[in-house]
Order: sequence, then structure tokens, then C-alpha cells
Amino acid sequence: MAENHPVGFQWVMKAKERGAKIIHVDPRFTRTSAVADIHAAIRPGTDIAFLGGLIRYILENNRYFHDYVVTYTNAAVIVNDGYRDAEDLDGLFSGWDSEKAEYDFDSWMYADPIDDSGGGKREGHTGQAHSERAAMSRGGRSDPTLQDPLCVFQILKRHYQRYTPEMVHEVCGIPPEKFHLIAETLCANSGREKTSAFCYAVGWTHHLTGAQMIRAASIVQTLLGNIGRPGGGILALRGHASIQGSTDIPTLFNLFPGYMAMPRAKQDKDFEAYCENEIGVSGWWAEGKKYIVSLLKAWYGDAATEKNGWCFDYLPRLTGDHSHMTSVVNMIDRTVKGYFVVGENPTVGSPHAAMQREGLRNLEWLVVRDLAMIETAEFWKVSPEHDRGEVQAAGIGTEVFFFPAAAHTEKPGSFTNTQRLLQWRHKAIEPPGDARSDLHFFFHLGKRLKKLYEGSTDPKDRALLDLTWDYPTEGKDNEPSGEAILKEINGFTVADGKAVKGFTDLKDDGSTACGCWIYSGVYAQEKNQAARRKPASEQDWVAAEWGWAWPSNRRILYNRASADPEGKPWSERKKYVWWDEDKQKWTGLDVPDFIETRPPSYRPAPDAKGKDTISGTDPFIMQADGKAWLFSPRGLQEGPLPSHYEALESVVKNALYGQQCNPVRMDYDRPQNPMHRPYNDSRFPYLLTTYRLTEHHTAGGMSRWLSWLSELQPEMFCEVGPDLAREKGLKNGDWATIVTARAAIEARVLVTGRIVPLRIGKRVFQQIGLPYHWGSSGLVRGDSANELSALAADPNVSIMNSKAHTAGIEPGRVAWRLHPKRHGNRVPDGDLRDLPIVRNRPEGKHRVIASRDKQGDQT
Repeated sequence: MAENHPVGFQWVMKAKERGAKIIHVDPRFTRTSAVADIHAAIRPGTDIAFLGGLIRYILENNRYFHDYVVTYTNAAVIVNDGYRDAEDLDGLFSGWDSEKAEYDFDSWMYADPIDDSGGGKREGHTGQAHSERAAMSRGGRSDPTLQDPLCVFQILKRHYQRYTPEMVHEVCGIPPEKFHLIAETLCANSGREKTSAFCYAVGWTHHLTGAQMIRAASIVQTLLGNIGRPGGGILALRGHASIQGSTDIPTLFNLFPGYMAMPRAKQDKDFEAYCENEIGVSGWWAEGKKYIVSLLKAWYGDAATEKNGWCFDYLPRLTGDHSHMTSVVNMIDRTVKGYFVVGENPTVGSPHAAMQREGLRNLEWLVVRDLAMIETAEFWKVSPEHDRGEVQAAGIGTEVFFFPAAAHTEKPGSFTNTQRLLQWRHKAIEPPGDARSDLHFFFHLGKRLKKLYEGSTDPKDRALLDLTWDYPTEGKDNEPSGEAILKEINGFTVADGKAVKGFTDLKDDGSTACGCWIYSGVYAQEKNQAARRKPASEQDWVAAEWGWAWPSNRRILYNRASADPEGKPWSERKKYVWWDEDKQKWTGLDVPDFIETRPPSYRPAPDAKGKDTISGTDPFIMQADGKAWLFSPRGLQEGPLPSHYEALESVVKNALYGQQCNPVRMDYDRPQNPMHRPYNDSRFPYLLTTYRLTEHHTAGGMSRWLSWLSELQPEMFCEVGPDLAREKGLKNGDWATIVTARAAIEARVLVTGRIVPLRIGKRVFQQIGLPYHWGSSGLVRGDSANELSALAADPNVSIMNSKAHTAGIEPGRVAWRLHPKRHGNRVPDGDLRDLPIVRNRPEGKHRVIASRDKQGDQT
């Protein structure tokens, strides 16, 4: 965090000055490690084993927050007696369907559920994490004593019983005495009087089990009572200032704004079917019809009526997985013809750079918008394939359109950071030359398309022609007004165009329009709330008048959990929101994340629906049962509880289960995507991980063209420890070649004690560290680390696998023209990744191996 988020890390140091303990778990010793109270080097990709060890420690030593856990979580709920755990089935859970390569969730369900439509009737295999949609039933039977062998609490204990300190040592490389120190320090700083926070970044997300790593952390934090309370929580350290915003108003293929589901071709035939499948009958998601109707009114205005289903039929439908990596193989197979790349650099920043370029070579057209002529815009003339004589520019038919983009200082607009905080940025200077903002580009592109189709009588063109596209413009370049768009996102009443106060004002009768329900309130009172800048000296520490946080300017989500079941603060020191008996409403330092007038004593009637199902002691209102889930009965593809699976290419066999890898991972079984042996591949005996540097930004498009930053970090390098340097004859400052089955790259050698060998079981493994910022363009150039990585994905969110690899390393430079294009067999001993029952997973027409639901037509 100190290296990649140095501005934010100042507040960690402020906390340290006040006595906070900093624990840093990372493969490398970094600037964060240098100021941490505890640093533990961990083998990349083994975080679930580590977090599972913490869960076991908390349970076995009775360090969990008992009253919080019993009342606010599903620990007491009884699970179906047909459930079988990964402990019973050698790494699989009950319900495995060999033909579909996915789980049937029925045996994971609660026993005697009150209802079975908590988040609609959507299929579970959607790639949408359960935390975004409450797709589950409300539990019926429960055991508040937590003794029933089928209650969630006991299932959790059994699942993690073998995640001992000794097992953590064998899997992760963390010695038992250090693990004990970490566990005890965390527990000692959690409870009524103290809270602890977890911070993570792509070191957790970029794995085949990335979603489950974060789930495991949420279990730890929930057991300790660190969710919904000040100083607690789990913070995702985003790659730049508005990654949160890009998922809120998404650049994701399977979500609408505000985490509402995209319709699916097979089941969401019309608006009524969509509401039945997607809109829950319990919890806050039961309000979803108001949000989708208001969204469609914002998009289609007067054309959207109740009679035509609010123009729902205009919307595209999902037919399978349409994520980035699946799109790449579709590009290679020429079923995707054109591609927009906006503020991304996939030939450097995405996995398996050679496949990224091959996909681009097979397009008919490509549009790139960026600050400089990045590698993705020049793939047709510069690449390792060109260097080896495998391709020539004249033979590439892709027509490339490059549009210079305005930087963040050259346009107004909002960023949404990891705290869900919207902060408005004003334009400092005009963009140079032909550079334009993204708003300008897409607004004027939309106007041209509407003009092009004007007068068309083809029904399919109505989706474009009826689109509301009447934003006011400003200045000589006719820049669309960002504030006008923000007001539409906020929502307004259709009759008079006045901004609504918040999402509780939205209706399902067409009288309101809203571009993103969770942002509703950001333009309340016709004012840009995101532009507020009240100094810290003029308000309390919550700082509610600096910017605006969704939803409803709440600074901590689920903050009802900061009070006990009776509505009183758990402690005076950690008071945040509480029930005011005199005023009969919730109040506090923050906007209460609860139904304001619902008393702690309220209990729903047996036939209650919607918000009425939320009791006065159910803080987690987006869940159908109002509880935090220690056990997830539906929504996560590989199991209701996080389990340790090895990386796709590992140095060791899975020590916990016979199932080596995530059984529902997304594999791309392509000739361009050769794999290593699942473990113990003698050709690639070293651990390899990737990371960012302070001086460069992600794929380099914003830093490698800046002279000062380029001077600070001028050259691609690899970090190796002294032992590995001696073993391979590597000298500090000389060249090394790093090799995987996909490619070989060259880098300068940095011999450092920051990269330590790890003892895994009875063996010691050496590590290689690679920053991934370099490419063939810019003021400073070098090979890209992502030339080495394979194409594979987490099944829940289709994210890349870039943090845990195996590799070889040799002294000297790459001889490009002599270097073999591929290394060995495509998948030697590939069956060893799975138990026999898992090995015949279905393969789609583009050779994507995943669950049947993710196959579709993939186009």
C-alpha cells in the first residue's frame, strides 16, 4: 500500500502514530513492510489457506464476537442435511454436476426456508458475486446456542479444522510462531472496544480464486465484529481514482448501473419475466422494480411506457460469458469484428499479451482512445511477433482509429474512490489539439449514429432512435455538460424535471427517471453534492460534507451493526449510530444504513414481504435475511465456503485436497495458450509474481511518456534473492531471461534481500518478482511481464490470473529470432489439476472450458 497508494497510506501512518498495529502479508518486503509491526512473506496464491487458518484460530480459541455473530450473521441457521463439505469430498462440495461442470446449489440451502426467492429466481451461474445480489432464501430453523451439527457455525468449524498453523506453514510458507503472532494481534485489536480493517488490492483479486479470497477475509471480519463499525471493514485499494465508479456505473458486461443484473436471453423474455427472476421478495432488493423502471425512463424517456414494458425489449440479452478474455478468443476466431479500447492497454496490462495481439490482428476495426500512442494502438507494426518475423504489418487487415483523449486535469467530472466517495474534479486547463473527453467522444458519436439511422422503420433501430440524448453542451467544442449528466444519474421527477432527494423517492410507475439508483442523492436540492469541500476543521471526523458517498451519503455501509441488538452502541469508544428512544428513530454520526423509524424490537410477520422482512436486528439489509453470511448458500460458483486450491501452475501438489485447482475455473484450451504441468514442472521451478511500482501507473500509458517518472524507473527489471542469483549465475545489473510456456522476456537483474525464499513443506522455493509497466512504446521501453501469463479466469467475476505463476530464469538476453515460439506440450499431465469426476468439463465452440451456463454462443 505504501508503494502503490502512497497518498492514502499517510492515514495508515497517522493510525500507527496513535497506537494502531500494522500487519503486512506479502510475498515481498516492501516500503509497507518496513513500517509494519509484523511482516509475513506468503507464497503467492495461498491466501485462502492463510485466512482459513485465521478463521480456525478465531473459532478454536473463542475469539469471535459472540453477540454480534449470533444476532447479525447466519451462524445459527440450520443447513440442509444433504449438504456435504469439501472436507468430505476431497475438495468438492455436494451437488457437483459433471456434465454441466457446475454445482447444483440445492444441497447448500437452508433447512425449511421461509421463502426461496430472496433475490429473485435467477440462475446461480451468472458470474455475479452474491454480495451484489441477495440471491438466497431466508433461513427457517436456527440454533442460537450454535451447537447443532448442521448449523452454519459448526459447519464452519469443521470446514477449517485442518487449516492449522502447521498447515498454513506447509502451504503458505509462514512459520507457526509468526502466524500465532498475527492471529493474536488481530484478535486483540477486535471486539467491543477495538476494530481492525483489511486492505487488499489485485494481489487478492487476480487469482482463479480471487472472489473467494475476499470472501474469506469477510468471514474473518464478520466473526470478529469488524463489519459496519468505525475502523473496521474491508477496503479494496483500487488501481486508480475511479475503479469503484467503473463498477457502480459499470463497464462490466453482466451488470446495469447500481449492480442490477443484465437480462439473460433464455429466461428474461420480457419485463415481467425479468422482474420475477431478478427482483427479490425479501430484503431491500425487493425495491428493485422501482430502480429498473426509473433507469429505463432515464434511457428512453417518453418512449418508455408501462404498455411496452418500459422499452425493456430494446435491451440486449446475455447468451453466455462476454468478459474480456472470452472476447479475445472470439476476436481470434473472427466472431468479434470490432473493438473499442478506452483508457486501457491490453497488450501490456492484460494476460497473455501474444493472444491479445492476435485477437487485435483478426479484427476488422479497432478504436483506441488514450493520452499517447500506446502499444495497443501500434500492435500492427511493433511486437515480438514482428521481431521474430512471424507477422508483417502489410499482412494485418485491422483498421485502427486512434483518438487522442483528454486527461483528468483537462475535463470536469467525478471520481468514485474505494470508500464509495464521489469527488467532483474541475477542469484545470483545456485539452491540447484534438484531444477530447470521453463524454465528448461518446455524446457526439451517439448524435452521429442517431442521425445516420434517422427515418429508419426497422424495429431493431428503435433502441437507438428512442434513446434520450439531449444533454446541453458548452464551449467551442460543444462539450456535453457533466453536471447535467450527473443530475440524470441522480434521478428526477418526470413531470417537472426536478432532482429527487434520494433513491427512496424513486417509483415504479414511470413518474421518476434515474440513471443509477445507488447514486441518487448526489444532485439533491439541485446542487452538485460531490463538489462539496468543507474543511476538516469545520466538521466532525466523519466529514459528511466533503464530497458525497453512495448510498445516501453514508460513510460506512451496514452501520446498524455498530450498535448492539437493542440499538445501543457496543461501546462509547466505538459509538457511531444508535436508536433514539425519545425520537423513535435511528441517529448518530453518520446517515444510518437502516430503515430510519424501524425500532430494534420490530419482528416481521410470517407473511411479510419486501422491506417488511427486515427485523430491527438485521443490519445487512441488502441480504434477503438481513444477515452477514458466514456460509453462502447460493451465488458463488466454487462453493459456499472458501477452500484452498492451488494456482493453475504451481510448484506443489495441493496439501489439503485431491482437487488441485478451482474446479469451476475458466480455462481457455487453445493452441496459443500452452500450460505447464500442474505442479513440479522441472522446466519452470520458480515462483513468479507481478506487482506495481510507485513511479509507474498500471500498463504505463500515463507514466512512461513522462520524463521525470521515466528517469526514476527507466528499465524493466526482475527482483531475485541472493540464493537464486548464486544458483543461476545472475549478477546485479546484468540481463536475465525469464521463461514460461507462453513466452520469454528479458529484464535487468536486481539482486535483493526483499525477495526471500519460502519453505513449503520440506522444500525451499525461490521467488522472482516482476513489475508489469513496460512495453514497446514511450520514453522508456522494455518487455511486458504479461507476455508470460496464461489465459484463465476466476469463475465468479471472469478476472485474470496474474499473481501466481511458475517460471524459469537464465542469465543473458533473449535471442528473439532464435527463441522457440512455444515450449513443449500444450498441457502436460493436465488431468492432475482435477479429481476424476471433474476432468471432463464441457468445452465451448471457442474452446472455452467452463460451466455450461458460461458457454452460450460466446459472441
